[in-house]
Amino acid sequence: MKIGYARVSTRDQNIDLQLDALKRAGCERIYRDVASGSKTVRPALDELLGQLRPEDVLVIWKLDRMGRSLKHLVELVGNLMERKVGLLSLNDPIDTTNAQGRLVFNLFASLAEFERELIRERTHAGLSAARERGRVGGRPKGLSTQAQATAMAAETLYRERRMGVAAIAQKLHVSKSTLYSYLRHRGVQISTYEKSVQQRSAPSVIVSANANEPKIATILLTLRIANNSKFVRGKKRTIEHIEGFYLEKYDARQRPNGDYELKIPYDSDADLDNTVNELLSGMASDADDRHCFSESDACMEGADRYW
Repeated sequence: MKIGYARVSTRDQNIDLQLDALKRAGCERIYRDVASGSKTVRPALDELLGQLRPEDVLVIWKLDRMGRSLKHLVELVGNLMERKVGLLSLNDPIDTTNAQGRLVFNLFASLAEFERELIRERTHAGLSAARERGRVGGRPKGLSTQAQATAMAAETLYRERRMGVAAIAQKLHVSKSTLYSYLRHRGVQISTYEKSVQQRSAPSVIVSANANEPKIATILLTLRIANNSKFVRGKKRTIEHIEGFYLEKYDARQRPNGDYELKIPYDSDADLDNTVNELLSGMASDADDRHCFSESDACMEGADRYW
């Protein structure tokens, strides 16, 4: 079966030329998108790729209608060839249903790989030249003057204990993970943040029959992970990594409201504080490594204890 795909960048552009050509080529179904060539999200293309079956042929007006870049196009066509799906471009010498078309496509793939190697070599050469001149890349160490002032304000508000952590972060226009980073930079010992002594209640624990065994606290974790910007994608993989690497060892169970129920063993309140704070800090650090940020928080079930 021949299946067509047409795309225009804006609604002002006319898609009729592509549709007419695809119909003349014998396409039984035609999918269409209105999206910029640089956009990752193309609903019709995603749906089309999910509908393709072996021996089908994907027909397009030109190669630039489907791929965002040469690299992206090579990946798409490679995936189609693995699935035994052909690609036919009406205005390019590409038809992977025959040997000549596959040869031309492989030449394109070789050029794309050669381009990536050149870019990599130029990048390494530039970095080496910069290091020889004493310039080191990467994020500058320490905090800027503005960040230092914010960190001092965060320390003052945190020590006063008049506002919750979320309220302090909102007041300073920073995320909770950034707030904790500022506090650590100032040498502040981060501990359980309780609203008042009167609000304390007995912690929710499971007491073991053996007094020497650690207590088990039921911790409710609200996991909030977001991409740093709309230009990067890493949220889903970050959550999967956190679930497998951090939460699984605490017998995590997701409740209907989305919160994770963790069973954390501890010997003392200070030990529990360290465990939960290290958990939140590690999650935030891993999210940052994957171009995301974490605004997660936790509380003990049945007790007014928050992290």
